Amino acid sequence: MGLSTRGLAWSVLSFTLWLAGCGGARLMMPTPTVHLDERRDYYSDLTPELKSTEVRLLYVTDRAPEQDEDGKLHYGYGRSDSLAIGTAIVDLGVNISWEELVQASRTESRLESIELELGRVEELIRSPPVPLPYALIEGEVVEEPKMVALRAEAREALRGALLEQLALTPRKELFIFVHGFHNTFEDAAFAMAELWHFTGRIGVPMIYTWPAGFPGLFGYTYDRESSEFTIYHLRHILRLLAGIPEVEKIHLIAHSRGTDVATSALRELTLRARAAGLDPRREFRIHNFVLAAPDLDVQVTEQRIIGDQLGASVQRFTIYTSPHDKALGAAKKLFRSPRGRMGTYDLEHVTDLTRTSMEYSTSNFSIINFPGTGHRRIGAVGHAYFRDAPSVSSDLVLMLRDDIDAGAPGRPLEHLGLKFWSIPPGYPPLE
Repeated sequence: MGLSTRGLAWSVLSFTLWLAGCGGARLMMPTPTVHLDERRDYYSDLTPELKSTEVRLLYVTDRAPEQDEDGKLHYGYGRSDSLAIGTAIVDLGVNISWEELVQASRTESRLESIELELGRVEELIRSPPVPLPYALIEGEVVEEPKMVALRAEAREALRGALLEQLALTPRKELFIFVHGFHNTFEDAAFAMAELWHFTGRIGVPMIYTWPAGFPGLFGYTYDRESSEFTIYHLRHILRLLAGIPEVEKIHLIAHSRGTDVATSALRELTLRARAAGLDPRREFRIHNFVLAAPDLDVQVTEQRIIGDQLGASVQRFTIYTSPHDKALGAAKKLFRSPRGRMGTYDLEHVTDLTRTSMEYSTSNFSIINFPGTGHRRIGAVGHAYFRDAPSVSSDLVLMLRDDIDAGAPGRPLEHLGLKFWSIPPGYPPLE
């Protein structure tokens, strides 16, 4: 890459970061189109405990703990060798009532913006630092007993917190959000709270938040290395969660650089399970695996997904793409991706080998393209359309809440061929 091209790529990327980072208070995402349908009311049959503007999230993080100016717990971009498990409160609407929040959540044009606020963050327990010390005894790896006991204690603490929230919902499901590059702890908490709220507050919401958000020009390179660092931890937490019998389904939703974290962790779990003669779908109970705006090289992704048969590791595998994603356009220039980034992938990118793989595959796998044109609110950068575009957030609701496959009745996507679908303007239609 020449100096002029390198400078251009960095300039574009820095501008993208500026757009993503500027602004004041976080405002609630636009109302998904499905909530404008008068026949749908996702909030009427909730338990009284869930009818609150406050959303209680579980979190797991390998961000290093800090203290803010008031001495309160805070997580920055520093890395920790141990995982913290805790709860965080997000207020969806400062100084408004539950009834006002519901009205705003079913309105296209709100009279007033809904401001979000992060409340109390409480660390429940911290697992021992990893990797654990081990010895090789008669050909078997044996980890240090005291550390194993501490890890078991952390697992039970997480199970207890999960059971407390599972008791509030008939859906014994866990929704995990893995954020992307340049995101803070607060960013992840806000995104998951919104998504869980608009899916009708079913199951239990959780964020897995890794050490991203390093400031300045080298933020992307630091965050990229942090995304490599955190794969080990996410892999272990997914194994831990899969061992909790009360959780019937796990939905793993990743965005941007977080898609590399989630895909790599799933790949490593898959290889290990298959080597032991186990079915990853039964072993890890991942029902939906969602990659939104994946910041991944196309060729690398094809190797991981097709080559290692990740589509057969989950019940439903969905990728959201858009040709108008400016952040991924900058990443393509920066990394010189020969065939582009996965987040802008479409039918024209498919090679003969990939086409054959898609035609032969029986996996529940789909690539959903958000064309952007003809749609409202795609954002200045176009990288967070999973929350900014009401049609895309609606498709997520229909898939996650109603468990509808792409193109099936109730989820009328436009089929483009192979495993590709498109979100048409006005989606989903309101009758």
